[in-house]
Amino acid sequence: MFKHMSVKLWELPMEKKIEGLHHITALASDPQRNYDFYTKTMGLRFVKKTVNFDAPDVYHFYFGDETGTPGTILTFFPFPHAREGKRGTGEADLVSFAVPKGSLEFWAGHLSRYGVDFTGPDKKFGSDCISFSDPDGMRLELVEDDVDRLQGWETEDLPRAHSIRKFFGVSLSLRRSEKTESLIRDVLGFRFFGEDANLRRCISGTRDLEAKLDIRIDAEGPYAIQSAGSVHHIAWRTESENSQLMWMERLRTSGHNTTEVIDRNYFHSIYFREPGGVLFEIATDQPGFMIDEDRDSLGETLKLPGRYESSRAVIESRLIPISHRNKQTVTA
Repeated sequence: MFKHMSVKLWELPMEKKIEGLHHITALASDPQRNYDFYTKTMGLRFVKKTVNFDAPDVYHFYFGDETGTPGTILTFFPFPHAREGKRGTGEADLVSFAVPKGSLEFWAGHLSRYGVDFTGPDKKFGSDCISFSDPDGMRLELVEDDVDRLQGWETEDLPRAHSIRKFFGVSLSLRRSEKTESLIRDVLGFRFFGEDANLRRCISGTRDLEAKLDIRIDAEGPYAIQSAGSVHHIAWRTESENSQLMWMERLRTSGHNTTEVIDRNYFHSIYFREPGGVLFEIATDQPGFMIDEDRDSLGETLKLPGRYESSRAVIESRLIPISHRNKQTVTA
């Protein structure tokens, strides 16, 4: 399939390599509990409150750094009363965040104060990490990394010195990896990093944009069933609409079906499934989250795409009100 790609992946021009993660989207149940956990326990900023553009009776929450920089954005569709999903193959089964080196001792105490059970510190590919689950059972990991130059969000309980800086990476649980690795390395331009126990790691981007993709093989494992606590899709980052169109053509030429470009207000997206069944997206950096709110007021009001504004009253009546009790003030 990739016979025409004779160039080595590290020789690909920069515009033909994926430059890290844009966002990760997951499913949740209770929206208030989801909001509280990620703003208070995890110390992320609530960047945007909108709705699922395909199902406007469900919220779409965005959490990230101060302005929702691509590579920091974790988003959720909270479906009230949804059952917990079942872990298995064909899914992203672990979301990892990067914190500054020397921060895990603080995080161990912080998580304990919030009643969150965790395991570790452990080592993975030589890096110290701790792992735990969010209230819906989604597996999370904090990994010490060289990210002091990046600025995280600060809350009353989580000082900036130890705050989450960005995604460290994401893990896939698959029955087979050959076709998936061919896609991410030969088409998307990831570089192979190495193996550790039952994990194979590839990396996209460099320095501040770097993100790891780990693949765990479970040849006979049951297939995952998505619901609350499941990752819905992984969005990779591209800087412009022109580069996104290049990716669409490159994927289609390589035998991978993609959607047309979809306008998500804050970025434009194309979607496709990798061979193991995980939904991937390629999203643009622009226009960003400050097109309808300024820096100081991000996440404060419900934002709707234009096609739903005439139905605002009905939509708001169907959504569970959210208390922004963990709102933080932006400081210079």
